[in-house]
Amino acid sequence: MLALFFALRGLLLVFLPLLMSATVQPSMIAFVVVFGLLDLATVPPVIALCREFHPDAGAVAFGWVSAAHQAGAALAAYGGGAARDAFGTYTPVWMALGALCAGAALLSLLVRRTAPADRAPVPCPTAVDRR
Repeated sequence: MLALFFALRGLLLVFLPLLMSATVQPSMIAFVVVFGLLDLATVPPVIALCREFHPDAGAVAFGWVSAAHQAGAALAAYGGGAARDAFGTYTPVWMALGALCAGAALLSLLVRRTAPADRAPVPCPTAVDRR
């Protein structure tokens, strides 16, 4: 599921230059909605992976994943400005980000479960558990 989400995000980014125009068109609105949904859809699987691979520190692991994601977004924003200055267009950035999403999709296919699927899920600690 995660690989599919990353692959679709990559495809959308590669086709983004075709949707650009001087005014906002319905196709751009559709892009924004679909990309936003795909971006949001990656969160639950990533949280599940963090909990599976780091049962006692899943929240901390997800925090680091989120921090790395934000650092990558900042780098992409800087790269977008640099590409615009160098090439006069953002197209190389969209292509590079699409390629990174394709890489993420391929890497997510390599993730294997650490235990059988019939194993009981790790319970989430609550305030009651910490007495």
